[in-house]
Amino acid sequence: MLRAINVGGHIVSMERLRSLFGALSFTDVSTFIASGNVLFDATPRASRALEQRIEQHLREALGFEVATFLRSPAELRAIIEHDAFPSSVVRSAHALWIGFLKQPPSAAVRDRVMALAGATDDFRVQGREIYWLRRATSSKALVSGSMVERALGGPMTARNVTTVRRLAALCT
Repeated sequence: MLRAINVGGHIVSMERLRSLFGALSFTDVSTFIASGNVLFDATPRASRALEQRIEQHLREALGFEVATFLRSPAELRAIIEHDAFPSSVVRSAHALWIGFLKQPPSAAVRDRVMALAGATDDFRVQGREIYWLRRATSSKALVSGSMVERALGGPMTARNVTTVRRLAALCT
């Protein structure tokens, strides 16, 4: 998952994105909706090293930084199977978002994120993911993505749980 690939004045077609990933010798490259979701097969290697390789290639090709968050098919399945909140709570909420991080946050960082919880937003941290329950629309919520990133002290990219479920299904 790529952070902010088509925002802030940057526009990258999904065709170009597939081509850029193909240039890295990845196979079966496909994209899912135009929001930076790229599926591909690669020779197994350390996830962080692969993220760095992709980020460097995209920076050189596009001329701007693109934070990259890799998850394997098994990791995606575990993410969607994790019950961060009771299903009845999720059904009554506006949305459930999953924030993807580079590494598991420290206890202090988790505490900063959890301190953002309130009337419109609640959080659970599990591994390299933040489960963000939104009880209100973005325009009425008291917490924004930039507030969460400030609490984290680093980048995050978020996807609606429905998108993550669809990505996991595409990986099977």
